[in-house]
Amino acid sequence: MPSTTKTLYFTSCALVTAISVGLMGYSMSTQWAKMTMECARGGSGFFNGTAIITLELFSGNLNRSFCPLFGSIDTFEVIPKLTETGVTPVVLYALVVCLLALCLLFSVCSILISLYNSVSNPYETYMGPAGVYACSSVSACLSGVVLIIFAVNINVTSMGEDLVKNFSEAVPVDLQNKSTEMLLGYYLIIPYTALSLFAIAVIYMYDHAAYKHRREQERPTEDAPKEIMMY
Repeated sequence: MPSTTKTLYFTSCALVTAISVGLMGYSMSTQWAKMTMECARGGSGFFNGTAIITLELFSGNLNRSFCPLFGSIDTFEVIPKLTETGVTPVVLYALVVCLLALCLLFSVCSILISLYNSVSNPYETYMGPAGVYACSSVSACLSGVVLIIFAVNINVTSMGEDLVKNFSEAVPVDLQNKSTEMLLGYYLIIPYTALSLFAIAVIYMYDHAAYKHRREQERPTEDAPKEIMMY
């Protein structure tokens, strides 16, 4: 059986990682971004309409006002709709979803390894602290990449304009002054990343303390008192 200290550290690591998974799960079910654009009927030059796209991870809605005609609200599935607009936005968006799935997978692996270590004493292999380091660090790195790719896709590519034009296919529209706002789902990835790094720190503290303890147990005999050496 592992020591109480080891059980405490690894259980704490599993708890921290479980909280991060909960945050990730909630972020994937709520809104990630909002894009607002001014809209005019193609060639008119009179921008009196607006188009507002609100994105969750898997679904979204488009609220149009005089863009190009009277107001309407359309809901859509994000990835299927993006496949109708262009290659780059849908590839980046699908990559975000895949990376988030991998983050969850590695976090679950980190939880299982932590729980295994809290009730047993495995050798120093991938089932020990090294496994937690690997899984949690991969999760943290991938979630950081998600933040970058999603922001680039929303702000740099023409994803928003392409979606509006796709819904207004019968009547050409001109769009300008796109503004973007990241919402709760996007920002919840930041504490997920922080908690993944904190889980690594928890196991590092245990690993460092265990290493110091082993070093103390393995002190060379020349450091022992002379009275003990006589025996």
